[in-house]
Amino acid sequence: MILRTLTAGRVLATGVAALSLVACSQGDARPKTASSKAAPKPYARDPYPSTYRAYPGVPTVVRNVTVFDGEGGRIDNGQVLFADGKIVAVGTSVNAPADAQVIDGTGKWVTPGVIDIHSHLGDYPTPSVQAHSDGNEATGPITADVWAEHSVWPQDPGFSRALANGGVTTLQILPGSANLMGGRSVVLKNVYSRTMQGMKFPGAPYGLKMACGENPKRVYGSKGRQPSTRMGNVAVDRATWAKAQSYRRKWDRYEADGGDMPDRDIAMDTLRGVLAGEILIQNHCYRADEMAIVEDMAKEFGYKVTAFHHAVEAYKIADVLKANGTCAAVWADWYGFKMESYDGIGENLAILERAGTCAMIHSDDENGIQRLNQEVAKVLASGRRAGINIAPEVAWKWLSLGPAKATGIADKTGSLVPGKMADVVLWNGNPFSVYTRPDKVWIDGALLYDANDPKRRPVSDFELGQPGSGDVK
Repeated sequence: MILRTLTAGRVLATGVAALSLVACSQGDARPKTASSKAAPKPYARDPYPSTYRAYPGVPTVVRNVTVFDGEGGRIDNGQVLFADGKIVAVGTSVNAPADAQVIDGTGKWVTPGVIDIHSHLGDYPTPSVQAHSDGNEATGPITADVWAEHSVWPQDPGFSRALANGGVTTLQILPGSANLMGGRSVVLKNVYSRTMQGMKFPGAPYGLKMACGENPKRVYGSKGRQPSTRMGNVAVDRATWAKAQSYRRKWDRYEADGGDMPDRDIAMDTLRGVLAGEILIQNHCYRADEMAIVEDMAKEFGYKVTAFHHAVEAYKIADVLKANGTCAAVWADWYGFKMESYDGIGENLAILERAGTCAMIHSDDENGIQRLNQEVAKVLASGRRAGINIAPEVAWKWLSLGPAKATGIADKTGSLVPGKMADVVLWNGNPFSVYTRPDKVWIDGALLYDANDPKRRPVSDFELGQPGSGDVK
């Protein structure tokens, strides 16, 4: 019995070896088994894509104007030519085509369109009633799963007022600041559209709105839950980022090697995007010490803070922000309305500029967005009183190129450079005067506002048929 078993074993082993040799000679043509890894199926990174299409424009040259190019340059008695939606040439003279529309801007200024990096238009529209209040999902300290674009109401009259009164051509819509992680932001072109997707800036990266300080601890501490302190804020953030790192590893492994698809988590999708550098952190934060802590937390978990918003104490750590490549989006002089804003100063933005820190103005307000040029004028005055003299043409960076960089669109807009979008404002005087208003506004080379043409005064669908609609903007 033992002998027969050994003999059978030798025969079996010999047969297996022979089969192996045949398989090798045929290039290992063994059939795939059921345990082979399935091909990965990545989820859509942009499931609500932009459908924006520029309005039609005509080749246009604006002559005899003072030009602020948005990058710190100034041209007196200059010219700006744009066509096919793009800036073509800027200088003391340009070669305009014979069919170009010629606008004499004697006594006027031309600038890039204003970009507001911090707005809630559409999410907190006017009329300001509860039915329209859609900017804060204040149901938990971490709501990274919500997207501001899903609350945007394109009929908000604030959009057209920002265009006609403030020369705003692009704006970032953020969730509110009740939460530590309030959700995704969206960048919009300030054009009329029936849908949010029709306003959505093509190719602009998403942002993640975060908040530190008083707001989250007040909102959730009042509900008897964490966080109720600043240390609670950081603890919840850190625990969430730790989960996000694990989530990212699972999905990175799956997308590289296939196999069983991990479970989707919409909030973690956003945080994975941040860790991968695809989504930009836009962080509400007032105090210098808290901004420094957030910078350390970013290093701990491997992400970058693109910009601190409000940042009333940014002037105290201008060197830290510069070293970390973090921008500061600030007000001209809002301060003292709560304890964390107590140390705000009018020279904040001027000090940041002097230090070489990326800095800009922002509104956070449906009225302030209509006069951001005047807010910058206030900063210039505060700076002069403190002995910080900044040229007006340099200060225009705070209104265009700075926010373009901090929203990831500076390669497309933010300055009057050939090849960039023709987002252009013709002002009827010095744009840092309280008496100055937009004369004309072009977006992608299309004339969307003309102070001298009532038919081009934008009116939202909501306003149609209401007394005074369109004639008070």
